[in-house]
Amino acid sequence: MGKIGKGTGSFGKRRNKSHTLCRRCGRRSYHIQKSTCASCGYPAARKRTYNWSEKAIGRHTTGTGRMRYLKTLPRRFKNGFREGSEAVSKKRPASD
Repeated sequence: MGKIGKGTGSFGKRRNKSHTLCRRCGRRSYHIQKSTCASCGYPAARKRTYNWSEKAIGRHTTGTGRMRYLKTLPRRFKNGFREGSEAVSKKRPASD
């Protein structure tokens, strides 16, 4: 079996991990020796994004996660951010 090149024979030699899990983005992109994440740029304060890859930005942008706070905002805005009171009933009162 040939061990030169990138083909089948070389796969047996691959046993060292250069990347491990990133604490910020959770991907297996944190380079151990460089101690930087190839995906999000951790530990840099700014998140790593480039406009030459529109699809990559779309994968991490608002709306791709749970949006625990943002998904209720339009409804709360419509009601004037009221809290602690019950909504006024819009049903007609039953006439006897």
